[in-house]
Amino acid sequence: MSISPETTETKYDVPIKQVEKSIKVSERAKQELKSSGMMDEKGKLKLKGVSPKMLKRMKLESVDCPVFEQEIGFVQCYVCTNFHSRISGVVYCKGEPLK
Repeated sequence: MSISPETTETKYDVPIKQVEKSIKVSERAKQELKSSGMMDEKGKLKLKGVSPKMLKRMKLESVDCPVFEQEIGFVQCYVCTNFHSRISGVVYCKGEPLK
């Protein structure tokens, strides 16, 4: 049985936008990625279950983050604790304040 976004505790439905050039990941996000093992010391992303081709595509996507109240790259959104799921070009965000 799969859980649909309508039955979960998502606060925001954020559309994904295509960008010409990838948006840099913030220093705070880089530190979190390194500490969780999703980024090596050289700064290369290593997301489990994400192919290199998909990662390249994810880098050219962005969202208008309701938590940070600014445009961020989708990779940063994907590793956020508020990220719930991505379905048909829409990110379902929990919208909780970050520590």
